[in-house]
Amino acid sequence: MNLKELKDKFESLYGAGEVRFFSAAGRVNLIGEHIDYCGGPVLPAALNLRCVVAARKRTDNIVRMAATTIDLTAELDINKLDSYRNLRWGSYQAGVAFVMKEAGFDIVGCDMLVDCTVPFGSGLSSSAAIEVATALCFSAFSAENGGKKAAKEELAVLSQMAENSYCGVNCGIMDQFASACGKKGNAILLNCATLEYEYAPMDFGDCELVVINSNKPHSLVDSKYNERRKECEIAFGLLKKRLPHITCLADVTSEELEKQANILSGKIYDRALHVVTECERVVRAVEAMKSGDIRLFGRLLNESHRSLRDNYEVTGKELDALTEAARSFDGCLGSRMTGGGFGGCTVSVVEKDKVKDFVRKVCADYKKETGYDAVCYETVISDGAFEITAV
Repeated sequence: MNLKELKDKFESLYGAGEVRFFSAAGRVNLIGEHIDYCGGPVLPAALNLRCVVAARKRTDNIVRMAATTIDLTAELDINKLDSYRNLRWGSYQAGVAFVMKEAGFDIVGCDMLVDCTVPFGSGLSSSAAIEVATALCFSAFSAENGGKKAAKEELAVLSQMAENSYCGVNCGIMDQFASACGKKGNAILLNCATLEYEYAPMDFGDCELVVINSNKPHSLVDSKYNERRKECEIAFGLLKKRLPHITCLADVTSEELEKQANILSGKIYDRALHVVTECERVVRAVEAMKSGDIRLFGRLLNESHRSLRDNYEVTGKELDALTEAARSFDGCLGSRMTGGGFGGCTVSVVEKDKVKDFVRKVCADYKKETGYDAVCYETVISDGAFEITAV
């Protein structure tokens, strides 16, 4: 929906008047999967698939919310924000309002209309985009009232807090950080333990990124996401007894893990092995892009997927079928699942002049193997969160 249509829709719901627009990005994680909550380095990039919140302040303590894509609404009382955790729709926004109020922001009543083009359940972080766009809106209104205003990095932290403590998903910081702090043409090399980051230019030369949705929906709350995180915590606790210098699982090297393998049971060792080797792959991937070695970058994507399949067990037959179809295509340099897994999307590096044939063949092979119709998105690496000042 373009901004003119969004403004018209907003005014049809809430009446004529000034409307402001707050935008945050979906994201694709290029490499570094399931290691953000272990303190690892990750390499996400913001996308042009976005969430835009159209909003206007009210004069009371009520937040009214609606969406363009679903026929559901919600109404929040600012003085009762702790009581909306089980909303059918709107708990992400309620969580953001709650944690921001607890953090000292001046949360004001407002009307909101959410327009999200990040496909739900795709693994491209629609939840983070909704959270960050909402946080940006509340931050701007707070500042106008003489209250606190959040930097982009703080928007990410507050949004993660909302998803962890309010919505019940024990996610890391990566999704919200990419949604808030992304930069056009760049990925973010983010140290999830310290939140130190740098922008890494993504010039794929004669190749481009192709994002394909398996159309196997997933839900991180209902999946084994929290179970995997618990397994990593167990691994860290056991290794910490032998390696007192480590502060998180991502601090462990391959050599150290091999020497201490006897203290970890089978599955716990496998989870730790993925985390340790994935951290190393991120570092190698950034070096490959800096040197222009796109083929090495592609091989690292393949290695990442194999580890996620065999060691971390978060892919499933659909994502495996989709990446196998991609890798079998002449002109695909590498392919892996992206996101939490158990469904969602893949990201592949494909020679530009073969992209159309790639999409056609991969989707056909995938349909034959699984029965699902895959969908390819036209994506570009974009900026993170910002207020749109012109309509």
